Amino acid sequence: QDYYGKELQKSEDLKTNACITSARPISKLVRDALERIHEEVVARYYGCGLVIPECLASCRILDLGSGSGRDCYLLSQLVGEQGHVTGIDMTEGQVRHGSGAPCHPSSSTLTSFPSSCQVEVAKKHIAYHMDKFGYRKPNVEFFHGYMEKLDDAGLADESYDIVISNCVINLAPDKRAVLQEAFRVLKPGGEMYFSDVYASQRLNETIRKHRVLWGECLAGALYWRDLYGIAEEVGFSPPCLVTASPITIGDKELEGIVGDCRFVSATYRLFKVPAGSRTGPGQVTYNGGIVGHERELVFDANFTFKEGEVVNVDAEMAAILQSSRFAEKFLIRPGGAKAAAPQGCC
Repeated sequence: QDYYGKELQKSEDLKTNACITSARPISKLVRDALERIHEEVVARYYGCGLVIPECLASCRILDLGSGSGRDCYLLSQLVGEQGHVTGIDMTEGQVRHGSGAPCHPSSSTLTSFPSSCQVEVAKKHIAYHMDKFGYRKPNVEFFHGYMEKLDDAGLADESYDIVISNCVINLAPDKRAVLQEAFRVLKPGGEMYFSDVYASQRLNETIRKHRVLWGECLAGALYWRDLYGIAEEVGFSPPCLVTASPITIGDKELEGIVGDCRFVSATYRLFKVPAGSRTGPGQVTYNGGIVGHERELVFDANFTFKEGEVVNVDAEMAAILQSSRFAEKFLIRPGGAKAAAPQGCC
């Protein structure tokens, strides 16, 4: 709350590129949507590039750690007026610090925008964006709360098609609780699509307790292999790596503290595959038709589906495609050779 609500006032205040990395090109559709978002929302956003899965029309999406709401307002346009986007974040307009003073920018980080914290920034621009998008009623909402305790915000079981998160799970001390809550609120066949920071090894106590490294998304980074274990424990399908980019630290003091540990900003997708859906490997053919991906769908680092082309997939991928929102976009037949093994982000 202190680092994101008080010390950081614009993305240029960050000391690493952990929260500004984007490994995928941005489509014209997304660029145009970004241009319609209020400048204060964009300026006060600290996520890792963009977290935008495919096939979003009319979906219900939950954004964990929605901050100033940039991704929510972007997704609001992509799901359409019949879809819905919920943002939840722990920073709010009336956060109080140890001194009893409300959030305010420090003298060295003043911007042209008035003092306000993340959820407050997001909420105050709802009417502006709905008018900009031409929607008769809002299809976005924002809550103050913790992603480890979504039930406290009243989010019901199996109520969302997609859960996204953009470089914030590293800020949660209990990663398992975050994934467990995401699993709970997802519908059967739903997806968790998220960017986060991962470490090449488990971090020592000195790194994990360093205040600036925590705020910069590094001290709370999960050892990437542990993500696979936690996902399996919670009930998700094995993580599908989408992209990964190395993180650079432009501060000599911080470099000395992290030593030989390396960090990456990686995007993964996890699916809530219903029990009994895994029936064996298959041969799948992409029918095309997903907006922005009509001819080719780059699903993850292992699978790229071209319209009309038969692709052999393993049992996990066959089950994911069959049980998720992608089902109607594919022709799926049983059989096929063993597909590529999963790749780790590091």
